[in-house]
Amino acid sequence: MVITRIVPLPTAKLAGTLYGMIGLAVGAIVSIAALAGGFSASNLIGPLTGGLIGVGAIVVLPLLYGGMAFLMALLVSWLYNVAAGLVGGIEVDVK
Repeated sequence: MVITRIVPLPTAKLAGTLYGMIGLAVGAIVSIAALAGGFSASNLIGPLTGGLIGVGAIVVLPLLYGGMAFLMALLVSWLYNVAAGLVGGIEVDVK
């Protein structure tokens, strides 16, 4: 079997979804670290700032990871289709 074409949009949607979930996990870790750092501050502003950074990380990182993965998968699958048209694609043995 030879893979000669990859449909870009479904590939990009899948990559965006997967990396969005990874971004959510990373955002949760950043959130916990920001809250811990905020609570270790000696003034009143520390916990508030840590909380805002934590909530921001949970919102921003999944959008950033998912959006960038969507765009890159779209570009890479399009480039694969161009290259496969020139050289013939990837040969895969399936049993």
